[in-house]
Amino acid sequence: MNLPEVIKDLVNAQNNFDSTAYANCFSETAIAFDEGKTHTGKTEIKSWIEEANKEYNAKMTPLSFDGDAEKGYLKAEVSGIFPGSPLVLTYNFEFDGGYIGALKIS
Repeated sequence: MNLPEVIKDLVNAQNNFDSTAYANCFSETAIAFDEGKTHTGKTEIKSWIEEANKEYNAKMTPLSFDGDAEKGYLKAEVSGIFPGSPLVLTYNFEFDGGYIGALKIS
């Protein structure tokens, strides 16, 4: 599967529970939406993923990717300590100069 470099970095950061590296995949003004909450900017995104890592201990396995330089859709199996694990989630990305400008997880 041919993943953009920033998505490879995001998956690697998630699987290593590295919230700093995860946040560094995002632009300074990025927006992430997950579980009904919006997180704006690298600082909020880092705090969100840090808390999520503690709560869910989730790891990602990419299943498919479709996209271009502006947006992309990643399907990934996510496993951790949460009901229904593992789940297949869709990560909807908007890219911004090699970074993630927006992410919506559904």
